[in-house]
Amino acid sequence: MPAVVIIGAQWGDEGKGRVVDYHAKNCSIIARYSAGTNAGHTIVNDQGKFSLHLIPAGIFYSDKKCLITHGVVIDPDELIIEINMLKDRSVDVSNLIISNRAHVIMPWHKVIDELEELKRGKNAIGTTKTGTSPAFIDKVSRNGIRIADLLDKTIFEKKLKLLLEDKNNLITKYYGGKPLEYTKILNDYNKAADQIRPFVGDTMAIVQKADDNGEAILLEGAQGSLLDIDSGTYPYVTSAVPSSIAAGACIGVGIGPKSIQKVVGVFKAYQTRVGEGPMPTELKDAIGDKLRNQGIEDGTAEYGTTTGRPRRCGWFDGVLAKYTARLNGMESIALTRLDTLSGFKEIKICTSYNINGFKTKVPPASLEELNSAVPNYEVFQGWDEDVSNARKLSDLPKQARTFINRIEAITSVPIDMISVGPKREQAIILKQIFEENE
Repeated sequence: MPAVVIIGAQWGDEGKGRVVDYHAKNCSIIARYSAGTNAGHTIVNDQGKFSLHLIPAGIFYSDKKCLITHGVVIDPDELIIEINMLKDRSVDVSNLIISNRAHVIMPWHKVIDELEELKRGKNAIGTTKTGTSPAFIDKVSRNGIRIADLLDKTIFEKKLKLLLEDKNNLITKYYGGKPLEYTKILNDYNKAADQIRPFVGDTMAIVQKADDNGEAILLEGAQGSLLDIDSGTYPYVTSAVPSSIAAGACIGVGIGPKSIQKVVGVFKAYQTRVGEGPMPTELKDAIGDKLRNQGIEDGTAEYGTTTGRPRRCGWFDGVLAKYTARLNGMESIALTRLDTLSGFKEIKICTSYNINGFKTKVPPASLEELNSAVPNYEVFQGWDEDVSNARKLSDLPKQARTFINRIEAITSVPIDMISVGPKREQAIILKQIFEENE
């Protein structure tokens, strides 16, 4: 069976990990293909609640191969922390494989990330300061260190000496920061290399072989389509290469576009964003606060998995939803956090913008125009019922079904999965994306 891509259709934090965790049971391979520790997934299953930043959400199925491919930039320290956390909680990680072609986040990447944000001042992007963006910059400028280099002590020592001199000049002379110490980095990274060595392999060859054999492959995206460097709200986007849209999956794992069978877009039933940048439907009032804090008691409230920062919240943006549906060639939608909308008297969907006196249903490229966009809303009657126990569409209140139908109409894509809670079983499945027990 060809591969299925699961991508975020908004600004990230849509609940991709929860969707991947559900569908991974019917795959043989789950491959994370982009971003770095700046991304994060929260998964709740029968083993507990987990926050993952690098390891694929399919890790909880011990009979599946879980790959971190060459499209991901890897912080060795964070990866080791994540591996050890899973081991300590009795999760088998022997099925984890890390690409030998993946680039490594170095200490200077984190330092530069933070110093660059300080330098920008009021124009700061709002990065996670994990060093992800500078690592991708070095990757495309051909100044990166890959996992294969890290595992070869001679090559690593040579590259470290060469690069650290330039990076220390940049840190001290341009940013006014303190230089990094060569010996400490060498010793720390050599130690980390020995710890991750048993997990390293050729993930590209593994995926290609599985593809040749017709195995079910799930390609796990990170971040969101509206953070794509070309198609997103530039410059408030990710520096990730490959792209955060579905087309980046092929590049990130090493297969051709003909191998992609389906693209599943994950949308929240409302809109959230972390960091700076335009967000036309943002609610800076009590309703926005209510959206953010609905899950405060069970730990599912809208605060970043990676940073803990409060997420900006607003109503579902149908203009952007239609845009990302077309951009990714979506054939299926997973709608998450429907349960969060219980208890609202009214629920809204933005269907167009007013910009400079003109009405449009297409998001503008201009940041200034998008910042000035005034959303036009369709208003829907809300519901008070707790929907967390719904397992069939008919279990939902009529008002919720009307809301769901309108999203399908706006995007022209069927909603095949509806999440009504964080747990694996709290979902309404209208159509499986893989055959059962394949």
